[in-house]
Amino acid sequence: MEDDYHCMSVTLVHDNVTANVVKADLERAPWTTCPGAVEKCEATFTGVALDAFAELKSKSTNCTHLFDLALLAAAHAFDDTPLVYDVYVSDPVEDVRHAIIYRNGESVLGWSDAKYRIIEPAELAGTKLNDMRSWMDTLDPAQQEAARILRWVSMIAHGRTIPMDKQSDASRMPPSCFTFQPERAAEAQRIGKILDFSHGTVQPLDHYIERNHCDAAESA
Repeated sequence: MEDDYHCMSVTLVHDNVTANVVKADLERAPWTTCPGAVEKCEATFTGVALDAFAELKSKSTNCTHLFDLALLAAAHAFDDTPLVYDVYVSDPVEDVRHAIIYRNGESVLGWSDAKYRIIEPAELAGTKLNDMRSWMDTLDPAQQEAARILRWVSMIAHGRTIPMDKQSDASRMPPSCFTFQPERAAEAQRIGKILDFSHGTVQPLDHYIERNHCDAAESA
């Protein structure tokens, strides 16, 4: 997963039942305390049955992004073809943003929101981004997954419009992730390289793709 503030991955090695090895990687993260979440993620999921990942209730004590990536990896552990999600969220124009998610290049879901409330499509109008569970429960599993990811990215994308001085005090944040837990929030400092992909000259995960191609060529 890569966006303006984050670049990270989770790799699972399994025996068709259990995740025997979990490898988390944080290449870019926004807080000095975030690297500690790598060990936390690996400890949380190592030795856990793949079909039990979604039952774990420790998301708020993990890096929420690594946690969600681990759940996605477990859900697709038996896929025989690659799966790629691309999500685009516009910056707000007169408070309105447009979001769309693609699965392997095909558009599968989209909405527009204003100040965290959906305004389109009509069936979701007025729904808050953080209050979509009942609607998601009506979807088939593939669309549920796409909806969760689109909501996730829609929420994260709001960070682009928040002044840095308003998002650099972890002690003011609710304890919703590894860094924001009380024992770390007071010492967390804002760091990290911020990348803006708006101009399209560089795409998220380009360097991951290039690296994988090089690794494949070397092993051939």
